[in-house]
Amino acid sequence: MKKKRDATILAHNYQLPEVQDIADIVGDSLELARAAANLESEVIVFCGVDFMAETAAVLSPEKTVILPVADAQCPMAEMITAGEVKVLRERFPEAAVVAYVNTSAEVKAESDICCTSANAVAVVESLDEQEIIFLPDRNLAAYVARFTKKQILPWEGFCYVHDRITSDDLKTARSFHPDAEVLVHPECRSEVIDLADHVFSTSGMVRHACKSRSKEFIIGTEVGLLHQLEKKCPGKIFYPLSETAVCINMKKTELSDVLDSLKSLKPRIVVSNEVAIKAKKAIERMLDIT
Repeated sequence: MKKKRDATILAHNYQLPEVQDIADIVGDSLELARAAANLESEVIVFCGVDFMAETAAVLSPEKTVILPVADAQCPMAEMITAGEVKVLRERFPEAAVVAYVNTSAEVKAESDICCTSANAVAVVESLDEQEIIFLPDRNLAAYVARFTKKQILPWEGFCYVHDRITSDDLKTARSFHPDAEVLVHPECRSEVIDLADHVFSTSGMVRHACKSRSKEFIIGTEVGLLHQLEKKCPGKIFYPLSETAVCINMKKTELSDVLDSLKSLKPRIVVSNEVAIKAKKAIERMLDIT
């Protein structure tokens, strides 16, 4: 069916293992955004959550972009609205607005530039402005603030999966696996990041683990990443920092949903031209510097 539809299947690192295994490209948000901008296929099936499919639709408006499960939504992306961004701009007129890709197309359209967890520091440092409105993730904002002299003005959003990982969770995991490297995602709380050995995006974790001399790793992000780690880094052992680090929405897409979406070419994600033109500028500005 994929061949019949001239489709490419993209899957985020947090998807179910069986969905990752049938995807043409598996990666983090930055890798998938780059892929979506350069695909030649007529149809993109995005196995992830809503903002990811929206980003693909913005970058490739001539293509049919499908989100197999319509209600696979990112709670953090819903913690900020375009109207709230407009209010922030009025309140801080000298500040640049940096929108994490985990936002709606409407929010991106009101922002100056987008970022991912892999490039957030580079994006902030690329800007001339000294005040940065960073939204919606307060934890990623705090992480970025460690590496810049600019004033970071965070929005109080968060990823519920990463935010509920605690320093006690990390200490417990390390006590069980004292020889393991601890890798955590920058969406984690500051006290968790302080105790980790390294901080990476999901694909950054994969690259580091594969080249590291260490044989054991404690992984502080959504548990779906362990599938890619085990596939790409054979002979190494991976432990979830928290067994409960599960994103329900990332797990909604099943193989049957992918097949059904290929058959029907629904649910299709469409972004209005007015919003897409402005959002595309913010996304492409990010892609140009990283």
